[in-house]
Amino acid sequence: MIGFPLLIIPFAIYHMIVFLMQDVSWNAQLYFMPVALKSGDAWTGTLSDAFLAFSLLMLMFEFIKSARHGKSLVEHFLSLLLAGGTAAEFWMLPRFGTSTFLLFVVICFVDLFAGLAASLRRARRAVVVAQPVPVEPARVEPARVEPVRAEPARVEPAHPFPTAPPMPRAEPVIIEPVQKSGT
Repeated sequence: MIGFPLLIIPFAIYHMIVFLMQDVSWNAQLYFMPVALKSGDAWTGTLSDAFLAFSLLMLMFEFIKSARHGKSLVEHFLSLLLAGGTAAEFWMLPRFGTSTFLLFVVICFVDLFAGLAASLRRARRAVVVAQPVPVEPARVEPARVEPVRAEPARVEPAHPFPTAPPMPRAEPVIIEPVQKSGT
C-alpha cells in the first residue's frame, strides 16, 4: 500500500493561509475560548499555536501508521521531499521565515528520521528472524543389547542354472523304404 506523508496536510494549510489570506497574522489570538489557568491568568491560543498543535497531531498519526504498516520507499522519498522543501521555503521565501514555520520544518525532519529509523529496525528484525536458530542435538543413550546365542543356519547352495524337468522318452519310429512299382 502506497500512502503519503500526513504532514502534507498542515503543509497545504500553511500555504493556503500565507497565499490566500495575506492579512492574517500568525500571532493573532484565537478568541473562541480563553482558558483560565490555576495561576489566575487567562491563556488564549494563537493561530500559530493551533497550527503547531495540528501538525504534532498529524505527526502522531504518522508514527502510528508507520508502526502498524511500515513505510514504503515512496513514502520515505515523499517525506524527504517534504522536509527538504520546507527547509528551502524557510530559507528562501519571505513569508515563510517565521518561528512557526521553522518549528514545522523541525517536525518534518523528525518525521523523516523517525521513519527511517523505524524502517531500519524493522529490516534488521526481519534479517534476524530469517536466520536459522542453532539447535543443540539431543543426546541419545545407546540401547542395551543382550547377547543372543544363535545357531548357524544351514543354507543349501543355490544351483547356478535352473534345471528343466526330464523329458518323457518317445518310442523310436521306424521308417521303411518305399518301393517303386513298374519299371
